[in-house]
Amino acid sequence: MTDRPFRILGIQQIAIGGLDKAPLRKLWVDTLGLTPKGTFRSESENVDEDIVTAGHGALEVEVDLMQPIDPEKKPRVNDPALNHVGLWVDDLAAAVEWLTAAGMRFTPGGIRKGAAGFDVCFVHPKGNEAAPIGGEGVLIELVQAPPEVIEAHAAS
Repeated sequence: MTDRPFRILGIQQIAIGGLDKAPLRKLWVDTLGLTPKGTFRSESENVDEDIVTAGHGALEVEVDLMQPIDPEKKPRVNDPALNHVGLWVDDLAAAVEWLTAAGMRFTPGGIRKGAAGFDVCFVHPKGNEAAPIGGEGVLIELVQAPPEVIEAHAAS
C-alpha cells in the first residue's frame, strides 16, 4: 500500500432524518439557532431536505434535515435517524482510487454532485466479499473540499 494521496480535513456535514422534517427544523433552526441555507429534493434518492448551517466561511458545517419523499421506498433517509456523516477530502478522486484499491466498498453512483453542489461519493455502511472495508454500520459521505476549505485547514 502506498502513502495515502489525500487528507480528511474535517466534518463537512451531518445528515439527520425523520418522517417529517418540521420537528427537526424546530429543534435545529428555531431552538438551536442554525441558519437556513437551502433545500434539496431528489426523487432518485428519496429525499426532501432542508440545509442549515453552523459557523461560517470555510469552516461552516452543514446539518441536513431530511425526510423521505415516500416513506415506503428506499433509501429510507429517516432510518437510522443519524443518516450519514460527511467528511471534507482534499482530493476526492485520489481518495476514491486509493480507497478502492485498499478494499473500500462504495455505494452505487460513483462520484457525483451532492446536495450542496460539491462532488461527493459514499462509503457503504458494510463491506462485502469483494470490498471488505465499509463504514462499520455508518454511511460516510466523502466531499470534495473547495479551495477555501483546503486553504483554511492548511493555515490552522
